[in-house]
Amino acid sequence: MSEYVSSYYAYSADISQPFPTLEGELEADVCVMGGGFTGLSSALHLAKAGFKVVLLEASRIGFGASGRNGGQIVNSYSRDVDTIGSKYGKAVGDAAAAMMFEGGEIIRNLITEHQIDCDYVPGGAFVALNDKQMHELTEQAKRWQRHGNNKLTLLDKQALKTIVNSDRYVGGLSDGMSGHIQPLKLCLGEARIIQSMGGQVFEQSPVTKIEKGQTVTVHTEKGRVKAKFLVVGANAYLTHVLPELTKRNMPCGTQIVTTEVLGEEHCRELLPTNYCVEDCNYLLDYYRTTADHRLLYGGGVVYGARDPADIEALIRPKLEKTFPQLKGVKIEFTWTGNFLLTLSRLPEFGRLDNNIYYMQGYSGHGVTCTHLAGKVVAEAIRGQAERFDVFAKLPHLPLLGGRVLQIPFTALGASYYTLRDKLGI
Repeated sequence: MSEYVSSYYAYSADISQPFPTLEGELEADVCVMGGGFTGLSSALHLAKAGFKVVLLEASRIGFGASGRNGGQIVNSYSRDVDTIGSKYGKAVGDAAAAMMFEGGEIIRNLITEHQIDCDYVPGGAFVALNDKQMHELTEQAKRWQRHGNNKLTLLDKQALKTIVNSDRYVGGLSDGMSGHIQPLKLCLGEARIIQSMGGQVFEQSPVTKIEKGQTVTVHTEKGRVKAKFLVVGANAYLTHVLPELTKRNMPCGTQIVTTEVLGEEHCRELLPTNYCVEDCNYLLDYYRTTADHRLLYGGGVVYGARDPADIEALIRPKLEKTFPQLKGVKIEFTWTGNFLLTLSRLPEFGRLDNNIYYMQGYSGHGVTCTHLAGKVVAEAIRGQAERFDVFAKLPHLPLLGGRVLQIPFTALGASYYTLRDKLGI
């Protein structure tokens, strides 16, 4: 039985009411595999459309990256839309651009419509450590404004101090369409919405076997589900049951710490507007304050999803470099979690045997894109696949040499880009 890791999120959410374990046989229109944001959004949109839905989670709802991430609502994708357009054609780029802010809008609408208590705070900022990054933010602002985001403000070094009280940065870009949440609370809230719409949600129900066919039969340790369709959203925690979906991507770990309670006044000295923040480095840092007035700080990547021996030792130097006034602050929570990285840094959407749909590999931009994924797969199952196919038609690039060789190659590449970040080139 897998339980939540000892994160700040598990500490501050109500995890005392577990969902049941599947026992026996059920029939459904759609079986959804994975209780993170991909599966939850899929099940929610399908249930809303009138489908009979069963969701299976191997551990606990939000156990993986969805319940462990930085909690930042960051728009677009891990590769921006101009890159998509230049590589795959203007029509594809424009179609992706038309959806680039939709994931965040889905989250905000769910929170408002269903009164989900997940510590939502609007507003976020990207910060630049050198002139090159500031130029990139200026270009990003132009792109995003061109595609409909009218809540962006470029900030010079002095103006940025009203958002981040740190001397590290030369400037930044604020985004009023961004924001932050307690992600595990959002996961649990979405699961309850699915139940309220007639969907069934099961925890501690790992999938052991999938029988393909006109009807898909999904086996767990104690039961099975027969369904017309299967939606797979297990991402970095996908097991051996669908090996064809694990050949082109690599689980990676990211680390987060949370300080002791600092108090509201101290938190507003650090982040006056209570925005979430991420920098523009290749291996970026991200941080924000929590509802009970702690600093939550994350950064770095461990390729191959190894758990580092000392998370605090990895993150504390970054935290104290950003906020020297917190030198020696007590760290109360440390944890890591896996996200799924693709070679193209673009998400992988697709079908197996026409009635098995999958969405995975958000490459660090999962909070918003997962919610979009759930909406467009529900559209596809309803027979309107145009938006799903924008992503499904993107090429899925193989990891040369598989995951074993790709880990050192990717780490070497990351070291190269880290050096470039430090040199500002």
